[in-house]
Amino acid sequence: MRSTTLTLLTVRHRPGNPRQGWLVAGPFTLPVSLGRGGIKANKREGDGGTPRGVFRLKRLWWRADRQQRPATLLPSRRIASDDGWCEDPASRHYNRPIKVPPGSTADRLARTDHLYDFIIELDHNTRPRIAGRGSAVFIHAARPQFAPTAGCVGLDLRALRRLIARLGPRTRIVVD
Repeated sequence: MRSTTLTLLTVRHRPGNPRQGWLVAGPFTLPVSLGRGGIKANKREGDGGTPRGVFRLKRLWWRADRQQRPATLLPSRRIASDDGWCEDPASRHYNRPIKVPPGSTADRLARTDHLYDFIIELDHNTRPRIAGRGSAVFIHAARPQFAPTAGCVGLDLRALRRLIARLGPRTRIVVD
């Protein structure tokens, strides 16, 4: 991919397979994994759906212990071992990054697999945040064979790294 900043990414499910799809980024069409519940217009916490809508790319998170800082125009932040994401609708921190104390079973961003080596945080359910409408919706690396996500968009790690270089604060993603 060239270094021109992309302003629009479009995601659609594959015909006959709502758990996989295609991401169109300029002249490129890339395979993606989607949520186990497919694309949902009325996203709910835990439904496994990838939310339908138009979203801003808020920030890139990356594992500095595994990957070099990627070139990008997105604001970026290293993932620390205690970084997590609040998925508890009853918490005042719902759908926000949190610090996870040692011994906690809460969701950590520093995973043992490589799915979260790069995370692009989307602004789904942020303004306003509504309890139970879905949290932790990201673009991240796909599982083998593009197995379904919990509601995110998953890309091949190499493709994700190349895409990150072309993203900026004005880039929008349309999940249709």
